Amino acid sequence: MLHKDITNNKRIEEIDFARGIAIILMILFHLIVDLKDFYFYNVDYFRGFWYIEGKLSAILFMFLCGISSTLSFRSTNHGIKVFIWSMVLTAVTYLYNSDFYIRFGILHFLGISLISARLIQQLSIRLLFLLSISSITLGLVFAERFVTSPYLFPLGLQSATFASLDFYPVFPWYGVFLAGIIAGKTVYASKKSLIALHPPQTITWLGRQSLAIYLIHQPILLALLYVIHGK
Repeated sequence: MLHKDITNNKRIEEIDFARGIAIILMILFHLIVDLKDFYFYNVDYFRGFWYIEGKLSAILFMFLCGISSTLSFRSTNHGIKVFIWSMVLTAVTYLYNSDFYIRFGILHFLGISLISARLIQQLSIRLLFLLSISSITLGLVFAERFVTSPYLFPLGLQSATFASLDFYPVFPWYGVFLAGIIAGKTVYASKKSLIALHPPQTITWLGRQSLAIYLIHQPILLALLYVIHGK
C-alpha cells in the first residue's frame, strides 16, 4: 500500500490505477461489513458475492505490493512503516474490544512481506514460483488444523479459540505476494509502464494514497452511517 513504483520519480500509472480499484473494492466490502455488524442489514459477507469481493480486494493489494517491491529501493523502510501502523491498529482495536481485535491483519502481512522483499527478490524465478506454490499449499494445509499454541497464528496455525477482526497470515498469502514479485521481475523488468494510455486520474490518485485511505476510511464510513441512520 502507498508504495512508490519507480525509479527516477516517475510512477507506473497502471499499477496505481489497479491499486485504486483495490481500494474501491475494499471500501465497498467494509461498508457491507459495517451495515451488517452495526445496523443489522440482511447481507452476508462470509460467503457468496461479498466474500469473494473482499478477498479479491486483498489479493489485488498483495499481488500489486509484490510487483511494487521490485520497482522501489525503499521496500524495507516502507515495510517497517506499514508494520508500525498495523500495530497501531492492533492497539486501537484491542482497546475497543479486547476479545475481538486485529491480531494479524492485512497491514501486518504486507509489512512483513515488504520487509522480506529485498532478500527474497534475489532468488531465481523458478525458485520463487516453487516457493509461491508451496506457501499457498502450506496455508491450505494449516487452515484445516488446530494447534495448542496460541502464538503461531501469524503463520496460519490457529488454536481452537483464536479470533481476529482481520486475518491474513503469512501462509497461504505470502504465495500471492511472491507471485507479484515474479510479475515485477518479468513483466516489469524494464521498470517502465506497459500501457501508453493514461488511466482515470481519480482512481490513480486513490491508488497513490492507499495507506492513508486504508487508515481513515473506516472512521469516515462509520460517521457517515451514523449521520444517515441517526444512531
